[in-house]
Amino acid sequence: MKQLLSPVALCQSPYKQKFAIPRQPNLVPAAIGRLLMQDDCNRDECLRGLEQFSHLWLIWGFHQNSEQGWKPTVRPPRLGGNTRIGVFASRATFRPNGLAMSVVKLHRVLKEGKQHIVEVSGLDLLDGTPIYDIKPYVPYSDALPDALGGYAQDAPTPMPMKVLEAAQPQWQAAQQRYPEFAQLAEQVLAQDPRPAYQREPEREYGVQLHDLDLRWQVIDYCNCVTAVVPLPPAP
Repeated sequence: MKQLLSPVALCQSPYKQKFAIPRQPNLVPAAIGRLLMQDDCNRDECLRGLEQFSHLWLIWGFHQNSEQGWKPTVRPPRLGGNTRIGVFASRATFRPNGLAMSVVKLHRVLKEGKQHIVEVSGLDLLDGTPIYDIKPYVPYSDALPDALGGYAQDAPTPMPMKVLEAAQPQWQAAQQRYPEFAQLAEQVLAQDPRPAYQREPEREYGVQLHDLDLRWQVIDYCNCVTAVVPLPPAP
């Protein structure tokens, strides 16, 4: 049986491109986003009582992957990017139905004019991601401390970061524009977002956070920020 899904909300996120988005939610607590409620769900009644909960489940879609299809096996980065496992034994983005789920922290529910907004943090969603459902996180049933995580049992070791002297003025300017930028950048780079097959010494990488291009190199297993450049306005 086929079922047509319509978004209940759209996500505003600091992540403007897929590269460097954390591979799991809550790895970057400084990533703050807003869920803009849509159509019939943009009403007080739908959100009544939501603020009783500290965390939420988001059911969402990989909206930029649909045309690329999917494969029955994938190569998880945690296994070095070479070992193949079944798609259902992974959280890969290319899936039969293109759906994902994330636990995020609820900050507040607000209203701007006629727009109802749910503000959350710890998200791992691209800007513009469609949200198909929002559910409360219930600790007594959703938190399972004895669960086994297979090849992803342990959290990855975070990488250190430093800002090179030449980039300090740009770094300070970025913090003036976005007070949480330093935490956001450090937490994003701590996950080592480089592809497993592309970790060349001293190669420069870049990621778009908000409207800034963060550039860095990995030197002696340390993320060294080389520049923070404003992006040109969108056409």
